[in-house]
Amino acid sequence: MTDPLLPFELWNKRLFTGDWQAGPLSPTPVIEPASGNQLGEIANADAQRVNLSSEAASQAQSLWFARPYDERSLVFRKAAQLAETHFDEIVSWIIKESGSTRAKASVETSATIKALHESAGLPSHSQGEILPSTPGRLSLARRRPLGVIGVISPFNFPLYLAIRAVAPALAVGNAVVLKPDPRTAVCGGFVIARLFELAGLPKGLLHVLPGGAEAGEALTSDPNIAMIQFTGSTGAGRKVGEAAGRNLKKVSLELGGKNSLIILDDADLDIALANAAWGVYLHQGQICMATGRLLVHQAIYQTFLERLVAKAKSLTVGNPDTDDVALGPLINSQQRDHAYQLVQAAQHAGARLETGGHYEGLFFQPTVLSGVTADNPVFKQEVFGPVAVVVPFETDEEAIRLANDTEFGLSAAIISKDVGRALKLGERLKTGLLHINDQTVNDEVINPFGGVGASGNGTSIGGAANWEEFTQWQWLTLKGEAPAYPL
Repeated sequence: MTDPLLPFELWNKRLFTGDWQAGPLSPTPVIEPASGNQLGEIANADAQRVNLSSEAASQAQSLWFARPYDERSLVFRKAAQLAETHFDEIVSWIIKESGSTRAKASVETSATIKALHESAGLPSHSQGEILPSTPGRLSLARRRPLGVIGVISPFNFPLYLAIRAVAPALAVGNAVVLKPDPRTAVCGGFVIARLFELAGLPKGLLHVLPGGAEAGEALTSDPNIAMIQFTGSTGAGRKVGEAAGRNLKKVSLELGGKNSLIILDDADLDIALANAAWGVYLHQGQICMATGRLLVHQAIYQTFLERLVAKAKSLTVGNPDTDDVALGPLINSQQRDHAYQLVQAAQHAGARLETGGHYEGLFFQPTVLSGVTADNPVFKQEVFGPVAVVVPFETDEEAIRLANDTEFGLSAAIISKDVGRALKLGERLKTGLLHINDQTVNDEVINPFGGVGASGNGTSIGGAANWEEFTQWQWLTLKGEAPAYPL
């Protein structure tokens, strides 16, 4: 039998600085949202611990970047192999700690392994270009690591949304200080620390520091941190961006969304229903790319609505660690209360509750709202819960107007048998991600991922965007001898 990746005595009441050590603050419990059981405790970092880690990371970074590219690549290949070996254990942690279903946790773990493999190839990529210049001078533009990257990651896809930044940032020569969401610090932080520790990453290059606002603020102000990569809510992202910008740090913000799935009148209803249910209810709707609005052509609206209500009623809800269910729990009572209050506010503003709308513990019933107008709060606000908002439209122009009526701009999707019509419509949507004949929740590791407006600051990570995001250009010129300038 394979030894566990994360023995309890290794991580419990600890944080990771290259070594597993106690934190300066009182530890906090790790709670399984489905059962309320305590799984252990995590240590928490304060500002001083962040400062010490960022200084150590800065010292380790230059030696790391100086290593041969193939030595750096080997670390990521080993980490991927370890993740494959411990696949079931990692999946189990995601289920227990984040309330994911087994299918979602398995997909997330597989995507993490892909991200490690992709990162293994980054050190051997071309890192610049030769520029035209005057005779006798060689002019180069080359990519150089930024130094230390501060990564602040969320709870909903805790492992993947951390590794998609941590792995490429390390691969191109940076060090990383990761602050995972304290609600999912084991699967979203300590799993990553352990994989890289066992894969041979030099000490000091990766620090995993759970903590609250104090730790996050320290990351945005520490002089050794060159960049902040933040994934989370728009409200928190605004604060992170403001603080980091004030300290002249590079900032990548991956924020919330109110994403529309547009279903045209020629769509296959079975296909449209399957896409809608997936986009709305996957991981209880706790996804930035979740389908926040179902815009359905008036010609098929009533039939679609009736079938969606039946589908929602058929979905099972329960503990994904013990039962084969379609939906697990919401992450905590605050998120549950936010979803419930927004559903209540929607009804007060005139929406009709077709099904759901209630909860037991952290288990929120799959919900369908109809009769939602553009001035209804649920039309504009991100729910982050299993709530379908179904809105009819009569023309393509109206669909465009409704979809663009939001401060967000993350993902959009269109379902139609007429691809040309769908693409023409899609070209006018203000969104960072666009999917024709698919739903809004899509990510394939190698694609640039990012939103516009309140969904982000126009940056992207993933695929070709990783070199752009985690490095900076340096202009280098070479001459055989220095010229004698006339002054």
